[in-house]
Amino acid sequence: MIFTSETPLRRLRALAAAVAVTALLAGCGTSDDDAPSDTATSSTTSGVALPVTPVTVAVVDAGAEPRSPLTQDLTGEQSILLTTRSTVTQQIDDQAVQDFSTPELTVPLTAQPADSDSDRTVDLRVGSATSADQRLTEALAAADGSEAGLTVTDTGAVTALSIAPAEAAQDSARAAIEQALNQAVYRSISFPEGDVGVGAVWTADQQVISGLTLNQRTTATLRERNGDRLTIDLRIEQTPESTTLELPDDAGQLAIDSYTMTGTGTLEIDLTKPLPIAGEVTVGGNQQYSDPEGTTVLRQDISDTLRWTTP
Repeated sequence: MIFTSETPLRRLRALAAAVAVTALLAGCGTSDDDAPSDTATSSTTSGVALPVTPVTVAVVDAGAEPRSPLTQDLTGEQSILLTTRSTVTQQIDDQAVQDFSTPELTVPLTAQPADSDSDRTVDLRVGSATSADQRLTEALAAADGSEAGLTVTDTGAVTALSIAPAEAAQDSARAAIEQALNQAVYRSISFPEGDVGVGAVWTADQQVISGLTLNQRTTATLRERNGDRLTIDLRIEQTPESTTLELPDDAGQLAIDSYTMTGTGTLEIDLTKPLPIAGEVTVGGNQQYSDPEGTTVLRQDISDTLRWTTP
């Protein structure tokens, strides 16, 4: 699709909104429309199953002696607070800057390991979530008691996410919780196989897919270990696989003129718990897109932050 100089401003604003939605999805996980065909998203009236793209882990440095495996042995129940915040601002040519940010959201989660015959699963229960947006907080009240589930490997890699909102939950609350959990999945860390020690460095490569397919590399450094307690520093880099952005709803393409998205953070991990016990990760950057004729330029600044807190 080619956009000319006569394109109405309202069409351009609609275009910007479409890119904003794509940006939020790209920052947080796999969208329904672009999920890999061999692990297609399935949904029912009571819930939705979201595929998670595979992770490839490679050890860069095994670290100091003594070395031992980083294998999870999940026991007992865990209570944790997940807080997310995303900012997205955009500008088309010299028009006014538009703000598509989402307010800070805090979701209490209760996690319970639930072993099955074929997979290791974690059952999640959503508590009374709150938001910096009072209207969203009111909508979230009916979502109390929503359920979710993670399928994970022994090395912590999440392979599937399922969400079953409470029956009375409003669409805005369902979307907010889904986005927060998706963001948590794609800001998690997988452990390497084999023995590692303090100072170990490894990479985890994964694709993050929405209208834009991103190759995400997370570099992890094991800074401290005290028994099952780990302190892991993260560095995240995302690069687009293509030079074009496919817009939602067959709205056409944009050229990716420039794209930067990087971040850092630290996670506190207890190998007996399914979720981090503390930590914060922030990823941000800026992008520039243009229509095929080069007559319209869209600039975008994005930042998202995820925080884990044990109450």
